Amino acid sequence: MRLPRVLASSVVRGAQFGESHGGLYLVDLHTGSAEPKLDWSRADIDFQGRGGDRGLRGIAFYGERILVAANAELLVLDLRFRLIESHRHPYLAHCHEISVSGARVYLTSTQFDSLLVFDIHAGGFVEGWQLGLDGRELVWRRFEPDGPGPQRNNLFHLNSVTARSSEIYFSGLYTPGLLKFDGSSLSLFARLPQGTHNAQRMDDGVVYNDSEADRLCYEAPGVRTLAPVPQYARADILHIERYSSTVARPGFARGLCPVGRGLVAAGSSPSTVSVYDVRTGERLRQLNLSMDVRNAIHGLAPWPFD
Repeated sequence: MRLPRVLASSVVRGAQFGESHGGLYLVDLHTGSAEPKLDWSRADIDFQGRGGDRGLRGIAFYGERILVAANAELLVLDLRFRLIESHRHPYLAHCHEISVSGARVYLTSTQFDSLLVFDIHAGGFVEGWQLGLDGRELVWRRFEPDGPGPQRNNLFHLNSVTARSSEIYFSGLYTPGLLKFDGSSLSLFARLPQGTHNAQRMDDGVVYNDSEADRLCYEAPGVRTLAPVPQYARADILHIERYSSTVARPGFARGLCPVGRGLVAAGSSPSTVSVYDVRTGERLRQLNLSMDVRNAIHGLAPWPFD
């Protein structure tokens, strides 16, 4: 089986004003090569905190357009990685993953514990939902993007979304698991530990990055796979002397996409893309893009234009 190419995004956590703080890489999982496609060094952002407004995040595609999240805006690129347009919204902040279904883009707004829906044909944000609590019960409240919106509320740290026709699956660091919204009701699809990224349905189970434990996980009836991410010798990691709470720790697991026949590509820090067989946990490929401890994979998506 020939492994495909994937598009990877990165965040350089702890980067300072004037420095590159992320980018896009086209990664050939079969040959083990990676080609930088876009360097993100925009300076009109907030450089406070570890990630803050830095870097590029979730990735999706529509027609011959590349859709990329950049903290508080949706970027639209052509196939030469030139910026065609961008769309901001006051209720979009620290966006993580995005997903496309039909002509709708679903974006996680982590700082608002919300999902925003962007309609490509309409050219604007048309719907919003916020996760909250009513006592101990989860509530999923709709709001109008052009009206009075939600208050900032990073209680669940929503970071993952996958839209499938009329179903939306999403989760965060502190949700009870992978949640499912079918258009009328909210339910728990699968329980997850705290501290996960990129949780999504896969076949008859769920696959996710257990970022707290530095591993990829797959759970299905009769199957539980735990695959540790690559680890590097401290002496081989660049800028390790700058390692602190302001950067991603080595081994931090984030970024995930299926690449066919029970295989997934998953990211880890410093920026590494690996391919795993989810049934066995075997790591079939490992490609390092940067040994800078600050450079962390954020998003991964199969490249659909081969």
